Amino acid sequence: MATIEAGRERFRAALRDYQRAAGGFLTGAGLWLLIGLFFVWAFFQHRDALVTGLVTGSVFALGAIGITLIYGILKFGHFAHGDSMMLSAYLAFFLVSGVIVGERQDTQALPVNLGDLPGAGERIWEFSFGYGLLLAMAAAAVIMAGVFIALDRAVYRPLRRRRSGIVIFSIASLGLALVIRSLMLIFWGADPRSYTRGFRSSFDLLGTRVLYDQLFIFCMAMLLMAAVYLLLYRTKLGKAMRAMADNPDLARISGINTEQIVLWTWGVAGALVAVAGVMLALQAQLKPEIGFIVLLPLFAAAIVGGIGSPHGALLGGLIVGAVQEVAVSTDFPLLGEVSPGYKFSIAFIVLIVILLVRPRGLFGAKQ
Repeated sequence: MATIEAGRERFRAALRDYQRAAGGFLTGAGLWLLIGLFFVWAFFQHRDALVTGLVTGSVFALGAIGITLIYGILKFGHFAHGDSMMLSAYLAFFLVSGVIVGERQDTQALPVNLGDLPGAGERIWEFSFGYGLLLAMAAAAVIMAGVFIALDRAVYRPLRRRRSGIVIFSIASLGLALVIRSLMLIFWGADPRSYTRGFRSSFDLLGTRVLYDQLFIFCMAMLLMAAVYLLLYRTKLGKAMRAMADNPDLARISGINTEQIVLWTWGVAGALVAVAGVMLALQAQLKPEIGFIVLLPLFAAAIVGGIGSPHGALLGGLIVGAVQEVAVSTDFPLLGEVSPGYKFSIAFIVLIVILLVRPRGLFGAKQ
């Protein structure tokens, strides 16, 4: 009897060791291997969807970097981020067209707009837009940086002074999201809008049709993310931001102006969210409800990459975007094809899987 019990104990110990090893594999090298195999499989089986997913994912990455910056320094999830993206897109639309919705029809609210500049609407190279949209995007970035700073001063700083908890901050940001969405409905209505109309030029890349607009979106996103990386890791401001993210009290004692760092954080996040919103609308359309729909993919991208990690947000955004697009173009056994309407729900599945196997994300620090 003792021999049988000893054998059972050895078996249980061996099983625990196996489970520990399997868990380490799935949360370490095995997870990276699965991600690599997914991209290889998607490249050969669903190349068109993979290209679209990487373009969409690059936009998610820009928004996720803003979320991870805000969380890293202010320690709360900014639920108004998605609606802020679409507000930025509508601001750019307003600046380039001067149009808001009137009592029954569109009204030209601006006597002069960026689209009236000489040649502003003429196509740049093979893109579907002119330099007027680029100016509107830059102006929207400046405006949204100011809007984010103003919201911090009006809403979040009083909460910080009262030492409110993370739940209060999150509820406040959710309330702001509802206000922002209502403003978009009031000024531009619920009907879809577009920056450009007509045929979009494309080129062939390894047998895949790629729009020139998609090339612009991806390259612009990569360029901005490289700029953010240089800001955070090659400048004195970035060093101060990372110090405050690690330990706010120690940063304050060390002589860092923490309130100034908070302003810079909101400004950078506002500029990034503005560009992301314009490029998302350029990829699809302007709709007020899209801001709420993309909120989950943005948070999924930030958590997959590791909350607080800007380069993790980049990879997380690309992964979430690619998985979404490939999933709705795949014929699953028993399930068949997944409706494109469930595309953004795929981000929820990705989020749950990562939270189960690797809660700290791909690049998150160990707790």
